Amino acid sequence: MRPPRLDEMNSSLRLRLLTRADLPFADSVRALAGWNQTPDDWQRFLATEPDGCFLAEWNGAPAGTATTTVYGPDLAWIGMMLVHPEYRRRGIGRALLQRCIEHLRWRGVRCIKLDATPLGKKVYDELGFKDEWTLTRWECARCHPRPTTFDSRIRIWRDSDARSIEPLDSEAFGVTRNKILRALAHQSRCALVLESQPGSFAGYGFIRPGSQALYLGPLVAGSADAGVLLVEALIAQSAGQMIFWDIPDQNAVAVKCAKEHG
Repeated sequence: MRPPRLDEMNSSLRLRLLTRADLPFADSVRALAGWNQTPDDWQRFLATEPDGCFLAEWNGAPAGTATTTVYGPDLAWIGMMLVHPEYRRRGIGRALLQRCIEHLRWRGVRCIKLDATPLGKKVYDELGFKDEWTLTRWECARCHPRPTTFDSRIRIWRDSDARSIEPLDSEAFGVTRNKILRALAHQSRCALVLESQPGSFAGYGFIRPGSQALYLGPLVAGSADAGVLLVEALIAQSAGQMIFWDIPDQNAVAVKCAKEHG
């Protein structure tokens, strides 16, 4: 028998499924946290996992959110762990996290990951999550591409590319994520692929709208040169807008590229 969850021991706290009617609150607490997601991102989370997105209420008032994304039995991701500032330090974040873990275990997921912010890391550590790698958000206020010759091997993403790119992407990410890639491509300002030859893919990348800045990613390439080509091509579509790019600290080529763009 599992131990009772916090929401089952506290009469003020109630957890339930997140619905479209809750999205104005969800996006408002996202804005208070200063995160870059958009209402379209919330819609995508709900469309992808309607039974895996949760809302916390405190005495009937919305207080926090959490989402899950299941890539298959080998991997799922917990995201959008947010608690309204007025309701923090009441165990709401921990209760939401426990509810997500319980849901994913029920789904049979073997590995659960998340991106830890400093605010939530203590809770994640206490519930058994381990550091895998660190990343840094790089920001470019007015990003312009470096002068380069147009590469005819780069073209606009087609919906059928999600299946063709799968071997390259799954090797980099660890599991297949065709459905998510299709949704992100449709949501992107620009989605590009790089073909080493017709029908053979050397990489792909997206640049997506955000509430504060354009977001560069995901971007996967089979070589450093292919990755840099895609970055430059995507930056060329930014029209000088601010860009956010989250880069694993161990990715020296990407870090160098970000530094060169200021």
